[in-house]
Amino acid sequence: MKKLRLYLRLARLLLVLALGASLAATVSLLQRMARRDLMALRQRLSRWFLARLADALPFRLAVHGELPRAPMLWVSNHVSWTDIPLLGMLAPLSFLSKAEVRSWPLAGWLAQQAGTLFIRRGAGDSGLLSQQLGHHLQRGRQLLIFPEGTTSDGQTLRTFHGRLLSCAIDSGVALQPVAIRYRRAGAACPVAPFIGDDDLLSHLLRLLGSDVAEVQIQLLQPIASTTLNRNQLARRAHAAIAGALYGDGEALAHAA
Repeated sequence: MKKLRLYLRLARLLLVLALGASLAATVSLLQRMARRDLMALRQRLSRWFLARLADALPFRLAVHGELPRAPMLWVSNHVSWTDIPLLGMLAPLSFLSKAEVRSWPLAGWLAQQAGTLFIRRGAGDSGLLSQQLGHHLQRGRQLLIFPEGTTSDGQTLRTFHGRLLSCAIDSGVALQPVAIRYRRAGAACPVAPFIGDDDLLSHLLRLLGSDVAEVQIQLLQPIASTTLNRNQLARRAHAAIAGALYGDGEALAHAA
């Protein structure tokens, strides 16, 4: 029975990925023909596709809070690659991702066609990256970054890198903090985290073979960026997300 469930889920996921590949190829062709920026279209189609992808994953989703009415820089804790479809289905967003993702079979190409911005760890080009992110925000496009810089097991919250938040200050946009957590049987889900030496295929098969898990997403109070420096902004966002994930009394104990 479990094998049948796995095969059915895998078949559904493959159909969704085939649809995504078709959409991405169409957008790529339109981009070459139009010879102009189609980022708004990329974001809308990406949101539609990510909603289909999220539906194909074994999660039951609950969202709390209000979606921002103005373009903002979204910042979230990072547990798994599944954060991207679950958050990306909420609004037209672009993501900042580590450069390694671009080399993932199919997923990397889909991410690139969706307008994902890639960062090379240790590349020393933080100034150029901040300019690129700022340009994106100044054109009224929403952007989501994971300021921890890597994933965690969901039971700790790593330090937020303030340099990634400079673009919000330079662009005069607020931060939209988001807390995401995965629960199974009333405790932290051990299957959802994508950490360590995990590879995408092995993680995907474990996930599709598991029971449905609960995912809770909290859209927290926006944080104005105009009166804070980047480190203050990072600490404020970190405290808000830690409080949402673990409660004010336990936030410091869980923060790494």
